[in-house]
Amino acid sequence: MALSPQLTLKQGQTLAMTPQLQQAIKLLTLSNIELSVFVEEQLESNPLLERGTGTENRRTEDVAGNDDASETGLNELNLEVPNSDASEAMDASASMLDTDATATDLAPNAPSVGGEIDWSKAGSGGSFSSGGDYDVMANTAKELTLGEHLNEQLALAIHDERERMIGANLIDCVDENGYLRTDIADIAERLGVDLVRVQSVLSVLQTFEPSGVFARNLQECLTLQLHERGEFNENWEILLDNLELLAKHDLPRLSKVCGLDKTVLTDYIAHLRTLAPKPGLAYGDSAAAAIEPDVFVREQPDGSWSVELNSETLPRVLVNSRYYAEICTKTSDEKVKTYMTECQQNASWLVKSLDQRARTIIKVASEIVKQQDGFFAYGVDHLRPLNLRMVADAIEMHESTVSRVTSNKFMATPRGTFELKYFFTSSIASSDGGDAHSAEAVRH
Repeated sequence: MALSPQLTLKQGQTLAMTPQLQQAIKLLTLSNIELSVFVEEQLESNPLLERGTGTENRRTEDVAGNDDASETGLNELNLEVPNSDASEAMDASASMLDTDATATDLAPNAPSVGGEIDWSKAGSGGSFSSGGDYDVMANTAKELTLGEHLNEQLALAIHDERERMIGANLIDCVDENGYLRTDIADIAERLGVDLVRVQSVLSVLQTFEPSGVFARNLQECLTLQLHERGEFNENWEILLDNLELLAKHDLPRLSKVCGLDKTVLTDYIAHLRTLAPKPGLAYGDSAAAAIEPDVFVREQPDGSWSVELNSETLPRVLVNSRYYAEICTKTSDEKVKTYMTECQQNASWLVKSLDQRARTIIKVASEIVKQQDGFFAYGVDHLRPLNLRMVADAIEMHESTVSRVTSNKFMATPRGTFELKYFFTSSIASSDGGDAHSAEAVRH
């Protein structure tokens, strides 16, 4: 059979990732800080977008563990009302967002709506430029905060999910100076774990950079730094036990207590001044910025758990349809009408995407609370085996959608504030065919 060039017709179906859909998917991955920055830029660039006052947003809440209350909360959110027209419209929107498309599939080089907005950086935390100018600073490395630096080390140093959760809680209790200001006994009680385990995790965290971090007082801070340098000895131990004499400049008495002559003691003091009494300050004032949770979990009088979005972090935007109609009515310039139409479409889609993002977050968070109710009631030792697919199957969403939602999202609970991903743990099957156990429960 001879080979020759030919033209053929082929029918098929493909998923077209429009700029609007790219935007909606990217919004799922943004943290609340990145989302706020993005929305602020859209408010500046789109004349039809207005900042909401908050009165138009009602409290959205879902109560896990209580079937009646849970159903009511979901109905209010239009998350599970299959027979209603409003739900069908929302499900249609959700189905578009619920996809396993990757960054390559999102076609970052595709033209944006109206040729004005570049969505290609929307999921990276970079700048969201509405113009075509190249921003040199957009590619510079972002300065890490102390919390971010410690969390990066935590991910590498501790692989046990339960101990990593303890570590994350300890990091949240570090102040801007790098000191641990919360009693570890209180942390152990809040997390429902043994004090010995918290102390064990703390010992690992005290080896992190900057040296001296997680100390509970100045003496411990300096001791950690000397240990890290391999210089700690009995003389240092005595000197650090008597820092109050050094503060009073009572060198004769300090020399006698330490058993060191004046010259040697002066050398020790000079070396002491090379240490950092406040190691966290190397990361600036923003190092200890408090995490703003995306979701609140609170215990109800009947023992159930309420799951509520943090309204303070939700951007409130409205579309000024009256202004759009007024401009289009009064102008005869087709370019102006086209521009305003594009702005109206962009604004409407943004409002819709923000609404769907909020609904998806609370749906995923509610399922996590339902699956991990043992943790909320009894502590870290009662974490259950959980993965993305289990949550995705339960709420009938794609696994990649759940992954996007749990990225950079935080949940404030009575036991502390945790990133959603901390609630996903590995499992080991039971030898007798019973329920699977968390891998950490087997280790401990």
